Amino acid sequence: MLAGPGSSAQQKEAQPSSVAWYDEIPGSICGPEDGPWPRAFTNLTTSEAWDKLSLASDPQSLAYGTGEEWRADALNFQPFPGAKSQDRYAMQQLRIGGRLWTLTAVFDGHLGDATVQHAAYHVPIIVREFLEDLDKKHGGRVVPPPLVADVFSCAIRAFDDAIANDVLELFPGGLDAAMEMPDQQIHSILNDQFVGGKNFERARLCMYGTTALVALVDPDHTNLWLANLGDCQGVMVSETAPQVWSYEILTRVHNGQNKREVERVKREHPGEAECIVDGRVLGAIAPFRCLGDTPFKQPPEFTRRLLYNLFPGSNDTSLWEEFLVRNKTPPYISAMPEVTHFPLDRLQRPLRRYLILCSDGFTDICGKHQRSVIDRWLRTMSVAGDRSSTIPIPPNRALQLLWQGLGGDSVSVSKALTLDLDVPWLDDITIVVQTL
Repeated sequence: MLAGPGSSAQQKEAQPSSVAWYDEIPGSICGPEDGPWPRAFTNLTTSEAWDKLSLASDPQSLAYGTGEEWRADALNFQPFPGAKSQDRYAMQQLRIGGRLWTLTAVFDGHLGDATVQHAAYHVPIIVREFLEDLDKKHGGRVVPPPLVADVFSCAIRAFDDAIANDVLELFPGGLDAAMEMPDQQIHSILNDQFVGGKNFERARLCMYGTTALVALVDPDHTNLWLANLGDCQGVMVSETAPQVWSYEILTRVHNGQNKREVERVKREHPGEAECIVDGRVLGAIAPFRCLGDTPFKQPPEFTRRLLYNLFPGSNDTSLWEEFLVRNKTPPYISAMPEVTHFPLDRLQRPLRRYLILCSDGFTDICGKHQRSVIDRWLRTMSVAGDRSSTIPIPPNRALQLLWQGLGGDSVSVSKALTLDLDVPWLDDITIVVQTL
């Protein structure tokens, strides 16, 4: 039986090495309330830890050039067996006018995984379609980067607009017409699971949301555009001299910690003291920019008349009503991405350069030590894939970075992988590492 809660150094020293305390688990998800502490874990060997981490995160790679020069590595990690990750990522090449662009992305879903899954699949498609139209209009000529940024933004906004519009189109006359229908008629229109379920799937996308960080690189690898919605993070690391690296955070979070975002929402909803409550939009949700989250973007009648009639329904709508009564002048959550352009000068190209995209689960486990985590990853990267090593390090760079974020040694990684706890102890973590 495990010992009861305790916090003294003497108690920790008295425990065998196969137990962990809450402050030895990276991130902010678990704490004293998840006790009793310490909790058991399986102390894996280094080789076992790498194998188990790889199995749990399913690392993937995309080669988008010859040799090792152009590559993207990615993973999605949630160690708790009872939880399904609501993160997703995308790595694709987009053929535009006979030339290949590269798109990578991280999506961090919330409330459910339907919308984040939809975004990971369809956002690359709609970005490709918008770029194809742009290329045709310019006759294959080089398009100025600001225009690419505008089209990139329009594509993402169009994806989000379609989520609600696809449901409203089911009701000729839109929401006003639906307001005149009895619940039974709305219910029968939306809940068509026995005849294909297309309407149901459309409506279900409105129930959930996702943050998004999407990176686009042109065929010549001379331009990078980042489209950001929410609290994922983009970091660029560049080797300016052998083993000398620069580090730059490329994104800003869109939540209550960003004063500009707070001011923007208040400016868009003058006189509404409860547009932000406790740092959350309408007191309910942390990200100020997202895809989906339709109840925050449509009038409250959309949720009450349509979504309340979606199977299986809800006998208790009090949690919804807590923020719907504050919904007076939607939208409150924006689908306007913050798009930034970064020139990639090939003539002054650094020795190596990597773009890191990650969900907030990775920034959470790193905390204020993220720079040192990345520094350790960069130092150990040179031995990855070295078959002469006693314990070969897998070549996937996202997996190597996750290892460092979890502590960088087999004991720390074992704790993060195998903690004996009946609730999740880490947030979902998604990482994409792309060469630039």
